[in-house]
Amino acid sequence: MTELPELSGRVAIVTGASRGIGYGVAEALVARGDRVCVTGRGEDALKEAVQRLGAERVIGVAGKAHDLAHQTEVVERTMAAFGRVDFLVNNAGTNPVFGPIADLDLDVARKVFETNVISALGFAQKTWHAWQKDNGGAIVNIASVAGLSASPFIGAYGVSKAAMINLTQQLAHEFAPRVRVNAIAPAVVKTKFAQALYEGREEEAAAAYPLGRLGVPSDIGGAAAFLTSGQSDWITGQTLVVDGGIFLNAGVA
Repeated sequence: MTELPELSGRVAIVTGASRGIGYGVAEALVARGDRVCVTGRGEDALKEAVQRLGAERVIGVAGKAHDLAHQTEVVERTMAAFGRVDFLVNNAGTNPVFGPIADLDLDVARKVFETNVISALGFAQKTWHAWQKDNGGAIVNIASVAGLSASPFIGAYGVSKAAMINLTQQLAHEFAPRVRVNAIAPAVVKTKFAQALYEGREEEAAAAYPLGRLGVPSDIGGAAAFLTSGQSDWITGQTLVVDGGIFLNAGVA
């Protein structure tokens, strides 16, 4: 980023942000003046993301989202660098398997839930105790339209995202009135993570969407910026579907 905006005074943690949706969210928050800590598993990719976003206002902490020690390090380093944690965006996720849920290896199912759900709860607990309980803020959980209906071939992922939506409601109830907690449920967004869902057939996949295209990370970044802004001060416990209209067609292509 060549020209940085005036600082907003707010600070965010965005998990899984070295690329894709997480990077799009971090980019949107930096663009409005927030300082941001981004996380990711790959140290080199994370360093590149920090440089692109602007090392003057962004730090990176590499590690696995479900690792408790990593969660602690992220929050502690954010507090040390910026002195506060106003916003948490839980984006880190995994979907290592495609196929019928009837044949799913239960160890794989445990890994999906550990990364997609338990890690989000862990980060929420830590940011709550470190800053938000006494000072307020907002949490945004990146769910998925796969969590809103049956999702053939990505059943474990869908079930985990349904759990993420319920986790959002639970946290919203418990953390009110100090902290607002909402979720975003995207349809297919053009990222490496979702590539298997559209690679080699993007035009065909996009044709199923009333708005005529797949999502891009900035679509979700804009939604996350809204849900962590004063414009959403009376919104909590909700799941914002950002899907290009695909649910108007009663399902995901």
